[in-house]
Amino acid sequence: MDKSLHTVTLDSDKCKGCIACMKRCPTEAIRVRNGKAKVHYDRCIGCGECVRMCPHQAKLPAYDPFEDIFKYKYRIAVPAPSLFGQFNNLEDVNLVLNALLELGFDDVFEVARGAELISEETRNLMREGKLKKPIISSACPAVLELIMMRYHSLLSHVIDLVAPADVALRLAREKAEKEGVPPEDIGVFFISPCPAKVYALKTGMGLNKPAADGVLSIGELYFKLLGVMSHLKDKPLKQLSKTGILGVRWAASGGESLGIYQNKYLAADGMENINNVLKAMEDGSLNYIDFVELGACPSGCVGGVLNVENPFVARVRIRALRDKLPPVANRLTEEDKPRRFYHWECPPTPQDVYKLDSDFAVAMEKMQRIESIYKSLPHLDCGACGAPSCRAFAEDVARGETTYEMCTRRDNQ
Repeated sequence: MDKSLHTVTLDSDKCKGCIACMKRCPTEAIRVRNGKAKVHYDRCIGCGECVRMCPHQAKLPAYDPFEDIFKYKYRIAVPAPSLFGQFNNLEDVNLVLNALLELGFDDVFEVARGAELISEETRNLMREGKLKKPIISSACPAVLELIMMRYHSLLSHVIDLVAPADVALRLAREKAEKEGVPPEDIGVFFISPCPAKVYALKTGMGLNKPAADGVLSIGELYFKLLGVMSHLKDKPLKQLSKTGILGVRWAASGGESLGIYQNKYLAADGMENINNVLKAMEDGSLNYIDFVELGACPSGCVGGVLNVENPFVARVRIRALRDKLPPVANRLTEEDKPRRFYHWECPPTPQDVYKLDSDFAVAMEKMQRIESIYKSLPHLDCGACGAPSCRAFAEDVARGETTYEMCTRRDNQ
């Protein structure tokens, strides 16, 4: 994957070197050097945990500015279902969709429609019985990146389906082309709840080329939408929504699992919980589970750092839409697509970001040195050295990225 695209950047003026982000990073991608945080982007999975934890708002999630939509003559908004959970007392999702048109989009195509199609294909695959259980959902790109980095043995358990957003983006583009819009005039924009999806969609994770022309932030559009929605409340709305509650429920943890109609599933959210689940899977202690749904953000996509609402409040609002939407509104047969359309075109591969050296003998020497250094450390994992743990500090010393003297507690064992 292309790691030159940075999903999180640092505002050095705001960074105080407080190590909060470093201690919470699930892949130990952050160090604090010379009083400022530094991200090793080859290890970054875009989960947004550093953005969430920074008390000084020094971590900035990357996304495209709203003004980019005007580079195209025909603009399509593809909103994540978590967008609907941001608004209080939302009686009709069409209010949000109509407001998107007022902002300058020519059409809308809900990601929830793609979610319903992926749910059906998942059910088909599970009935065929050819998948390796426990089956791991491929929907969260941060989780997929984590597995590619740290849990290589579990890659064979990941279901080879593209994300619902990719399905929606491609179907939205095809719809516009069938209506006679020249391909070069079409701009398809995903409205994202998190930086991991920004990265995945801009790099085309699982696809030969990206399906999105841009990725916008729910948080940026939220305030633009509020004003427009207040003016539309008493006006007749275009009936734009073409999704059911099954697709919208994907916004919250457990929503995807409910859509596969299976009892033996596990749904977990939050990076610490996900790591624990993946370790248990590696140990073979979850073999009685059929399906595992993992979301990097607390409560699922409603907890993404590009949202504005508290994830627990947003989750309640999503649940409240249950009585206002049909159960399911999208079927594979209606789209008339070959099944391969919903599957990866280029499967993700393991990443050796923790490899000490390409030369095995040199790597073994470094490993021995790491063990020697680690034994001499106090094992406090205090972070004062600028590394998240004593083990990480020992690796940094062995790699020549810092010096042994940076540990100020080594004489206090």
